[in-house]
Amino acid sequence: MKITVINGTEKKGITYRLKEIFLEPWRGDAEITEFYLPRDCPNFCVGCTTCFMKDQNLCKDAQYVQRIEKALLEADLLVFTSPAYVFHATGAMKAMLDHLGYRWMPHRPAKEMFGKRAVIITQCLGAGGKSAAKDIKDSLSWWGVASIKVVSLKLMSDINWDKIPEKKRTEMSNRILKVSRKMRSVDYSRPARTPFMTKCKFYAVRMLQTNLGKEDPEYTDYKYWKENGWTGNVRPWK
Repeated sequence: MKITVINGTEKKGITYRLKEIFLEPWRGDAEITEFYLPRDCPNFCVGCTTCFMKDQNLCKDAQYVQRIEKALLEADLLVFTSPAYVFHATGAMKAMLDHLGYRWMPHRPAKEMFGKRAVIITQCLGAGGKSAAKDIKDSLSWWGVASIKVVSLKLMSDINWDKIPEKKRTEMSNRILKVSRKMRSVDYSRPARTPFMTKCKFYAVRMLQTNLGKEDPEYTDYKYWKENGWTGNVRPWK
């Protein structure tokens, strides 16, 4: 069992504590790989489109991005965490997700992502947790991830863990543990069922890629889709 965790901040604050509570039942049983942003992906995507038009390995930040992507593709469970910064995920998380834009379905989605499961953990003082989670969920959904569980918690008190009332800390801890135990009960030898809407996105993009291929058979994304058999009868899900 492999778990890959993407932490949206290096700060070991409340989000970090919630993530540690989630992972506690898995320790000793799972191989856990963690990345901390921006440390493990320090640079912004500059929109050069090299990954789209040529090859993702030619990206100026490929040394960081490809290491993260490899861990994501090899994992059975993906965990993304981020506090809400002005109603959104951290800038470091957004920068990392931007780098993986070429893995969105309209471009070159990885077949390994279809059937994967993910958990998104966010927290905020009072509001913004759900919109922060949506920033992450949008990418995961367009990567083809089949099952995405969102846990968004409201502090409604202090932003220092030790100053949060014990009752509230216990409430949040129990909620995170409940999700963790539910995810542990899953049979990861079987892929998650691909949702109807994900299939709709796939078929819409398949039509787009087929038309683009007629205009330019050497178009990078079309060639990728054709090589995978997706413009024919092959599908990335089981």
